[in-house]
Amino acid sequence: MTSIDTETKRKLREMGAVALLEALESQDEDLTMGMSFDERLRLVVDEAHSVFNHAKIEGLIRRAGLRYPAADLRQLDKVDERGLDQNVIAQLGTCSFIDRGQNVVFQGFTGSGKSYLGCALAKRACQHRIRAHYIRMPDLEEAWAQALDKPMGTTKFLKKYAAFSVLVIDEWLLDHPDESMRSMLLELLERRYDCASTVFCTQYAKKDWHQRLGSGVHADAIMDRIVHNTVWVETGSHNMREHAALNQ
Repeated sequence: MTSIDTETKRKLREMGAVALLEALESQDEDLTMGMSFDERLRLVVDEAHSVFNHAKIEGLIRRAGLRYPAADLRQLDKVDERGLDQNVIAQLGTCSFIDRGQNVVFQGFTGSGKSYLGCALAKRACQHRIRAHYIRMPDLEEAWAQALDKPMGTTKFLKKYAAFSVLVIDEWLLDHPDESMRSMLLELLERRYDCASTVFCTQYAKKDWHQRLGSGVHADAIMDRIVHNTVWVETGSHNMREHAALNQ
């Protein structure tokens, strides 16, 4: 173990370089014997950087509020039976859709794994050190209602939800949004248009969206900001909740 004096340890902690300090203290003298200073330093920095990255990613995943934090795009069940396009899923896993400002829609029957896929995609974004957030549409509606009653509440609300590089809205259009909610959705999606990615998890096909959004000018405008730059993924009718229950 590398010997480090107390004052140096204090300075490293004061600078927030705890990962570097721990990497230094854990360095094996037998394994590094004969290495140059540069080589030993590179090993220490690599180890510290790995720990730092892991901590940052874990923090991003924790703050994303995922319904299924263990979700993983690389471990999907019954891909063929569900009709999922493995090439599309693999492409989404690269997170290149975020760079292009594309949206994603997971659409299918109740229990078909939409929420899991949305969480898995958000988690993948976190693993690429990209800020993501998951929220159910009913919870988004409740948060908006609370924001309306606070000074500067609507401004802070829109700023918060526009800032996430990936925003997963689960149970999209489960209820018919009222006029206030439709106005908010239009403003939020306008702010996110072409510069952030929104993931919609819904049981409703695209043809039903306009009517559920009120069939008016707000519906036109909201649809316009979603449908032209979106990856559509059909999750099918296979009930993954039943499958999970049978395999417990």
